[in-house]
Amino acid sequence: MNKKIKAKLLLEDGSEFDGDSFGYEGNTNGEVVFNTGMVGYPETLTDPSYRGQILTCTYPLIGNYGVPSKEKANNLLMNFESGAIHCRGLIVSNYSEEYSHWSAEKSLGEWLKEENIPAVTGIDTRMLTRKLREKGTMPGMIIINEKEEINFEDPDKTDLVNEVSIKEPVEYPAGKTKIVLVDCGTKNNIIRAFTGRDITVIRVPFDYDFLNIDADGILISNGPGNPKMNKITIENAKRALRNNKPILGICLGSQILALAAGADTYKLKYGHRGLNQPCNEMGTRRSYITSQNHGYAVRSETLPQDWREWFINDNDGTNEGLLHISKPFFAAQFHPEASPGPDDSEFIFDMFVRALSPTLTILNEDKNN
Repeated sequence: MNKKIKAKLLLEDGSEFDGDSFGYEGNTNGEVVFNTGMVGYPETLTDPSYRGQILTCTYPLIGNYGVPSKEKANNLLMNFESGAIHCRGLIVSNYSEEYSHWSAEKSLGEWLKEENIPAVTGIDTRMLTRKLREKGTMPGMIIINEKEEINFEDPDKTDLVNEVSIKEPVEYPAGKTKIVLVDCGTKNNIIRAFTGRDITVIRVPFDYDFLNIDADGILISNGPGNPKMNKITIENAKRALRNNKPILGICLGSQILALAAGADTYKLKYGHRGLNQPCNEMGTRRSYITSQNHGYAVRSETLPQDWREWFINDNDGTNEGLLHISKPFFAAQFHPEASPGPDDSEFIFDMFVRALSPTLTILNEDKNN
């Protein structure tokens, strides 16, 4: 048994939580947020949308199934959503040092140390989560080394998308139909969702002039931070909306599409982060359980006349999706690709594929039957 090293979490409001370190033995700062998922920490920690944040897990037992190997398929890691951990720190109630799973290669603590990510166990995450729900997410610091100076930092004032986006275009060949994926911090499973449907994905940086690429559609990905920081991406999306080429926005991409259309966005008090968010499809009696990770939302009352709400969150009534009334433009605030989480809403990808090429959709349906 390793010797325990004391650690603490400090919040900007003066709150202090004591615990023990089980990751990298250094200090860090970031926006303290919480995730309600019971499983999926390898995918969650590697989700670029957590860039700049200290993640609190509300489920009390974390680490019990270890960390899987870095197997690749089509040049993408199979068990992770990107090539690195993106959150700045991890807070859990009870870290399981011993792990057991057929695919596990190492412990969560070992992985965090390799990636230089501080982590704290032994904190009352129920009390911490209640505080964040009441007061809202706020800057915090993990202190392990008292001699190392660190200050509170607001990641929303940082160009986080620039940190997580690729620097040069990458192509994932799969079929004759092509889409441009504007990478604002995309998850690997979004790419897999399209290559698995015989769609070639051309992944480009967030600030890339993608309108000159010969593609059948455009997808604007998820990503971290304040959507209004992405001025170049918003301007490119405005230009794209002048055409009839199909566009799909996911998470941050939904907010960018709304801003490009002329709507407004705002910061939620504590966001939606977890695998169990119910979303109702407008005009129907259908509700879908969705995977989510976002701290901002579209202000639905600011949508232009030719746009409609597609989904709303059943818990708080906030916007969860957009549709144009006549053009093939639509967006989901949640994650239809899941990973982790339920895939109830994966039909959105099929809708997008249908808009790209009806013939291809029919061929895929015949193949599946």
